[in-house]
Amino acid sequence: MTEAHLLAAVSEAATRRRSGDLDEPPWLLDDRLTALAAVTALPDESNQLWTTYLDLRPVRFEDVSPLDVVDAGLVPAMADDSVLPEGAAALIHIEAGRVVGRARSPEARAAGVAVGTFAEALADPTLAALLRSAIDGGRSLAADDRFGQVARAMSSVGVFVHVPDGVELSGPIVVRWSVAHPGRALVGRTVIVLGERARGRLLEELIGPVVADSDAAQDQWWGTTEVVLGDGAALDVAGLQDLGPATVGFVSRTATTGRDATLRWAMAHVGGLWTKSRIDNHLVGQGSSVHQAEIAFGGASQVFDLSSYTHHVGTDTTGDLLSKGVFQDRSRSYIKGLIRIDRSAHGTDSYLGEFGMLLAKKARSVTIPSLEIDQPDVRRASHASSVAPIDEAQVFYAMTRGLSLDEARKAITLAFLEPVVARIPLPDAQARLRLRLEAKWVEAHGGVMEGAGAESVLAGSTAA
Repeated sequence: MTEAHLLAAVSEAATRRRSGDLDEPPWLLDDRLTALAAVTALPDESNQLWTTYLDLRPVRFEDVSPLDVVDAGLVPAMADDSVLPEGAAALIHIEAGRVVGRARSPEARAAGVAVGTFAEALADPTLAALLRSAIDGGRSLAADDRFGQVARAMSSVGVFVHVPDGVELSGPIVVRWSVAHPGRALVGRTVIVLGERARGRLLEELIGPVVADSDAAQDQWWGTTEVVLGDGAALDVAGLQDLGPATVGFVSRTATTGRDATLRWAMAHVGGLWTKSRIDNHLVGQGSSVHQAEIAFGGASQVFDLSSYTHHVGTDTTGDLLSKGVFQDRSRSYIKGLIRIDRSAHGTDSYLGEFGMLLAKKARSVTIPSLEIDQPDVRRASHASSVAPIDEAQVFYAMTRGLSLDEARKAITLAFLEPVVARIPLPDAQARLRLRLEAKWVEAHGGVMEGAGAESVLAGSTAA
């Protein structure tokens, strides 16, 4: 990415104009300007071990401009029961920077759960203080992530989710972003704050048309998910990325955990032309833990750049990270991870696994796990990785149980990805993901999809 292309859109004038359009307080404008300075100063890849594995050639920065601010004020009230997915506690749906659907269940309303825009949070003194405490000074994003800093500087809409102390929701909160605007970039932030001993689940959907005009201009998604967990809090975050075939995605996710807090990530990357995903976990509180599972299923000429950082700061913290990818046709992936254990992090238990399965001769995958250990008093600090074709011994065994060659290969491939699929919290969304994965197989190998609803998936129906 050249300076001219990036800074044509991310400039001081554009940043000030965006903050003014949103009528933001001075502290938030200062925060944007600090991010702008970081964008200017930072390299595209801050980890020198990984610079060789960043390929931005498919991204046409010069052809895409940010979407304008749409909702500068408060969002009008909407009927709570009209758009809420079955089994969900709350929903907010953003399309082209506009809130097009929002709902909370009676349980969520009674518990004081907040799900709305930054503008709404800033209008409420209590929520405004919580939002500022979470993000002011860039504390909720990785300081060395240039692409995350772009979203911090230029976001046109922000989503704020707050679950108060001691509240436990029975259903997940759904945050849905619809991205499909040729020649434009949707830039947004999602900030999630859980109070002490709060319990919650969140489903983040990034959706676009499965079928698109082959001549359509490239569009882009720049987004963040910023998580702050209080002491004893527990949050499950499931992410389903099913962007359109002409969409480039930059997604930065960062989490900070309090004492005895627990975080579970389950991220699935299926769509998009080119995707860069980064997850930063900061295990600060004593006894806190993160469990992360991430998958990608590539086809055609898709590119997936997946990186994760797990930073152990507190004592007796636990990290368990697993990344898996299946790549067919001419798709490529770069799966990179780093576990960092500070001198203060006595009793750390951390594992990082990265595994790629290649289904075609022209498919490529690189896995790069790494460790930085400054404290020898650990329970475990290990990593593993492999890239290989599908296991023909497993294929042979499946065929001895009555499956055809194609059925055996498909069953093994989908089972390889199932650990993340099974963690998607809404049954309907989980079923959609399974159908989408099967559709990816069909696109590359031919045949007929099985099960009701397959036609709608292939036609591009991804709404809940």
